[in-house]
Amino acid sequence: MAKQQQVVIVGGGVIGLLTAFNLASAGQHVVLLERSNVGQESSWAGGGIVSPLYPWRYSPAVTALAHWSQDFYPQLAERLFATTGVDPEVHTTGLYWLDLDDEAEALAWAQREQRPLSAVDISAAHDAVPVLGGGFSRAIYMADVANVRNPRLVKSLKAALAALPAVTIHEQCEVSGFIREGERVLGVQTSLGEIRGDQVVLAAGAWSGELLKSLGLVLPVEPVKGQMILYKCASDFLSCMVLAKGRYAIPRRDGHILIGSTLEHEGFDKTPTSSALESLKASAIELIPALAQAEVVGHWAGLRPGSPEGIPYIGPVPGLAGLWLNCGHYRNGLVLAPASCQLFANLMLGQEPIIDPAPYAPGGRI
Repeated sequence: MAKQQQVVIVGGGVIGLLTAFNLASAGQHVVLLERSNVGQESSWAGGGIVSPLYPWRYSPAVTALAHWSQDFYPQLAERLFATTGVDPEVHTTGLYWLDLDDEAEALAWAQREQRPLSAVDISAAHDAVPVLGGGFSRAIYMADVANVRNPRLVKSLKAALAALPAVTIHEQCEVSGFIREGERVLGVQTSLGEIRGDQVVLAAGAWSGELLKSLGLVLPVEPVKGQMILYKCASDFLSCMVLAKGRYAIPRRDGHILIGSTLEHEGFDKTPTSSALESLKASAIELIPALAQAEVVGHWAGLRPGSPEGIPYIGPVPGLAGLWLNCGHYRNGLVLAPASCQLFANLMLGQEPIIDPAPYAPGGRI
């Protein structure tokens, strides 16, 4: 399918933006539709660690996407920075996991997958991260883990798309349903009227399942709320990411420290709560006691697109020609975006896929 077509993309998060960038860079006409402003939902709200929190707990399907993306992120960031002047700030700090229950499984996974993860003495963790709390006894470390400053990544992608000739972005454009003729999807119904295309891509994150209901399809993607807090410290305060008991601290280059995150099944409610604020502050102080004296400068919530086993849906929808999915990335949308969107472009453009697409195919899963 290398001929030029009009592709309508529903959803302007990192997945939708990067899908649009890959397709437009390959010569396709792209119309991107976003119900609010691009990148303002989970793409903005997440922490941006370029690794699953516990990579050894995932299936090979998630691992394959994660490894490809981790290796590709630095060059993606360089390309976007060179094109737009907006630096997504891929910041390689390494990551310490503390007091893991499944440390043996983690180390076995690292050996099997040849990832640079190893057990270290807790004193080495304290030497590397002097502000680390004293209540921990064991640590494992992976040196090459980075984080990306996700709001800057979104800004950079939007600027890169604005510079491409065959891209139209409609913000404040809510999609209410699909235009269907028999077994073919021809476009979408929106608050701006009908928008038609040769292909329609659903990349609407937590809202993807709701939209597919209008076609009588059940997609098991549901919103999972996550809350985060933000501190501002000196730029050299925290040198490395640290993670314990499911909570993490992520340093940005300018001294901002993100602490996350909760996992809540509250439907589409993204109201930040005082109980989550207190819980996150307690985790922050356990990880880094000096944060007890720091001021919380931000507190927000986002909605992850929860999916079974966190395996995204990438590819055409069987029985409905013209309809494609790139959604359901759950906790790892930012991690998996480069690989997911490259694989998606391979499939739509009829190219050799970067990895085996079978585990992500919507067929048999919806």
